[in-house]
Amino acid sequence: KRPSGVAVASDGSVYVADTWNYRIQKFTSEGVFITKWGTNGSGDGQFQGMSGIAVAPDGSVYVGDPRNNRIQKFTSEGVFVSKWGGVGSGDGQFNSPRDVAVASDGSIYAADYGNNRIQKFGSDGVFVSKWVTFFPVSVAVSADGSVYVVNELSPYIQKFTSEGAFVSNWGTDGTGDGEFNNPNGIATSPDGSVYIADSGNNRIQNLSVGP
Repeated sequence: KRPSGVAVASDGSVYVADTWNYRIQKFTSEGVFITKWGTNGSGDGQFQGMSGIAVAPDGSVYVGDPRNNRIQKFTSEGVFVSKWGGVGSGDGQFNSPRDVAVASDGSIYAADYGNNRIQKFGSDGVFVSKWVTFFPVSVAVSADGSVYVVNELSPYIQKFTSEGAFVSNWGTDGTGDGEFNNPNGIATSPDGSVYIADSGNNRIQNLSVGP
């Protein structure tokens, strides 16, 4: 019911954030159901309106749980491993984390929407660093470690280094190629292509290589 996030593992398994059913569903690459986990609540393995989901190279599954202001980590079969966060603006705390991404080295990036920042963590949830970007709704990491961010109601896509140093932004408000209207999702492919969910224009745009 109102799925709001999807991630693909290295073995082709597909994980879906089934938001208003308060669960994660796992499928084969052909869409055959494998398993599911989660219920409504604030306990371990429970969710309240999850939005972002990412799969690490080792198969671990990370889920942004915005109303519980935390990130949860699971095995590939849905067994709860750990959690971190808590409401607040301190390091490692969140105010409605809207998305999560995993780099090839296992680093975790969280779009901490209400605190206007990206936070970076180790694979174990230990805080590493943070940087300011206003109302981030989606985050993705490319194979070279570059971090791409989409901000709410902004026509720009931002690119940062893995440490949060600003590199570039691109895009303008409009309907033409390379223009956006309220983009709200972003993903990268192994060849460096950047895919953007251009919500207001009802389309996906593919940039062959992010600027």
